[in-house]
Amino acid sequence: MYLDLWIYNAIPILFVVSLIRVPSFNDHIGIAFLGLAMGLWAAGSLISSLSVFYTLNFPSELASNVLYMLFYPAAFIALPRLLSQRSRISAVEILDSTIIALGLGSLGTALFVAPVLPRLNGDMVMTFFAIFYPVGDLILVASIISSLLSQRISKRAIVASTGIFIYAFSDFLFLWLHVNNKYTFGSISDDGWLVGIALIVMSTQFQASERSSHEGVNPVFVALSVFLSATLLGIITIRPGYFPSFILLPTLLTLLVAFIRMTIALRQARSLGTERTLARTDELTGLSNRRKLITEMQEIGNSEGALLILDLDGFKPVNDSFGHDIGDEILKQVAMRFHRALPPDATLARLGGDEFGVLLHANYETSMEVALALHATMSYPFLIGKESIDLGVSIGVAANNDEHDLLHRADVAMYRAKRESLGVAHFDFF
Repeated sequence: MYLDLWIYNAIPILFVVSLIRVPSFNDHIGIAFLGLAMGLWAAGSLISSLSVFYTLNFPSELASNVLYMLFYPAAFIALPRLLSQRSRISAVEILDSTIIALGLGSLGTALFVAPVLPRLNGDMVMTFFAIFYPVGDLILVASIISSLLSQRISKRAIVASTGIFIYAFSDFLFLWLHVNNKYTFGSISDDGWLVGIALIVMSTQFQASERSSHEGVNPVFVALSVFLSATLLGIITIRPGYFPSFILLPTLLTLLVAFIRMTIALRQARSLGTERTLARTDELTGLSNRRKLITEMQEIGNSEGALLILDLDGFKPVNDSFGHDIGDEILKQVAMRFHRALPPDATLARLGGDEFGVLLHANYETSMEVALALHATMSYPFLIGKESIDLGVSIGVAANNDEHDLLHRADVAMYRAKRESLGVAHFDFF
């Protein structure tokens, strides 16, 4: 029997040592926390086993339970990292997995843990540990399930998840044997723990599938987990005593993490919206940029409209003489003048340098009227400090038709207007 004791406890220690030589494709942080989890469990097992056969001069039962308990935080960090088939996981994905784990853990706690609690004795410390282990197992199993939902199945995932399920089942079996006074050292639950740990360690030898999923956790599972937790919380509130009060902890944690997840998601959505706006906005003038104008040109389809290309006359000498700061200020004032002369549904964009573009939803006559109005905005000088600066503009106009080369035709018309000093030129005129 003593030999069995030492052999049994040597096995998990060997598992911990074997993690030193795992293949290099493993996540190093995941392996470190897995080794810590296994080491804590092995230490708890050794103390618990020795207390059965020897008299120890310290609270061995409390010490072993604390070590067993510390196994879970380390495992919660290690296993999702090892199961993940991506090198990086976003904060939202981590929170989604946590929500699913806590939500399913809450449901499992209500259904599977509560029925055995009335047979526990009045020892509050032992009651705490008796509750903590199965709840921790259920949350760990749920976290593994949530990780598997966001990726394709691989040998590593199958072996590791099987090990977790066997480990959790062994914990529940131990709890049942313990409350019925049937547990003895060497019971089948002890063997189940070793088998589960062995499979978890063995999974590190398999490489994750090269075909990874980038879709993340299905939001349906997240919503379902939040709904289950809210439902349990509602039942506890409406019918006190229907479920044990300790179920409040995982349900409240689920809702808290869901709130944090929503806050982060809203912030990311706002940031993404800002980035998209900046990606389609000219930094100097605040107008749309070339990318935005081209996008709107593609969306106009076959509807009536026209594109105007405007290029400033005499801007380069002014920019060279007065400097870029004055040049930038002139461009801002030009943008303001153009904007005031345009109808509300027109799109004004700075295409780069001193070139602008205008997309109009108008017929030929209106387009020409707008072009002439834009040309007229440059008829009086710009006042920059004490300087009075005169500039002109050449405008090319092209009507939207079936030729699908609107930008090219407007550009050709603008160069003709500049070359022949026409001010405004329509592509159809030549």
